[in-house]
Amino acid sequence: MGIVKISDELHEEIRKASGAMSRSINSQVEFWLKVGMLAELHPNHNYQQLLQMLMQQADVKIAGVAGVTGATDERRSA
Repeated sequence: MGIVKISDELHEEIRKASGAMSRSINSQVEFWLKVGMLAELHPNHNYQQLLQMLMQQADVKIAGVAGVTGATDERRSA
């Protein structure tokens, strides 16, 4: 694990966001880094598509978790 120096102002915003999202500060930063990296690699994707990519990488079956039956998996058509 490494240490990254950030401004006090950014740390405060991360702290607030982590509380709102029920994540630790480190988890919030890691999430934002992953989304940001995906956004740079896939500039034509929107936020929802980026999150869908993260879920796919984790092998999360979104329809099953949500209790949706007969749902189509949009990842296959993308």
